[in-house]
Amino acid sequence: MRAKPLRLFGIWSVLAGASLVALAQGGGKAEPLRIEFKPGSSSSAITDSIKNDQQAEYVLAAKKGQRLVIKLTSVPRRATVFDLTAPDNADLGLEYDANYTFNKILPVSGDYLIVVVRPTSSQGKATYKLSITIR
Repeated sequence: MRAKPLRLFGIWSVLAGASLVALAQGGGKAEPLRIEFKPGSSSSAITDSIKNDQQAEYVLAAKKGQRLVIKLTSVPRRATVFDLTAPDNADLGLEYDANYTFNKILPVSGDYLIVVVRPTSSQGKATYKLSITIR
């Protein structure tokens, strides 16, 4: 009895399936951590660390007209920076640079994305505290 040749499509299906399993096991990009406030509270603080070229992502639901205050401190000093992206990329006047405090009235309602990174390509680790207040 002669073996049937494998079809190329079948091989790619197996490889694609294996890739999806790898992504599901932590090989893919994680969802941002959703920041939610305790009942009766308007602020929250997160302490974490990143190393090398890692980044931390957080998402926060807010409404147009609310004041958002974000303060970032790190060890070593100024070892992390953050960027804030509004829903639909509305302009916040914030650059991806060494902005350690953001204090503005929000222009639109929706989910705001906060990304914390190390502003260098050198190897290393930074511990940070991200304090968020919304009123």
